[in-house]
Amino acid sequence: MKHKIGFNALSRTSSHRKAMKRNMVTSLFRYERIETTKAKALEVRRMAEKMITRAKTDTVANRRIIARDITDKAVAAKLFTEIAPMFADRNGGYTRILKTGNRLGDNAEMVILELVEKTATKADKKADKAKKAAKKQPAKQEPKSEKEE
Repeated sequence: MKHKIGFNALSRTSSHRKAMKRNMVTSLFRYERIETTKAKALEVRRMAEKMITRAKTDTVANRRIIARDITDKAVAAKLFTEIAPMFADRNGGYTRILKTGNRLGDNAEMVILELVEKTATKADKKADKAKKAAKKQPAKQEPKSEKEE
């Protein structure tokens, strides 16, 4: 009987599993989408959603708890400054899993794990500012001269 088994061991030792999940969560927050097997994605999603929920309130204690698992300071900062504010009005469901088919080698079910909302890149932000500026200043039409009429 498998009562009270709350996680998938993924056929790994506890240290290997912990390191793998930490690396995958870091990659998820860095690139905002990763491709992996379905079993790994389900485990990583649990960890990632809890981290995003914790990062919504930016306190020293929460930063220290997140820093236990995300050792890259830039990714941790991105989680608190960019990712968590996007989900401020959402109570859960920060990630989605998209099925991509089976892997050729071992026929494992592959999925894409991604954040529901994307952070805008610098190029996108510049393009948005240009569009807003263009909307605010309509094109000026030159008055017609008497010869054209």
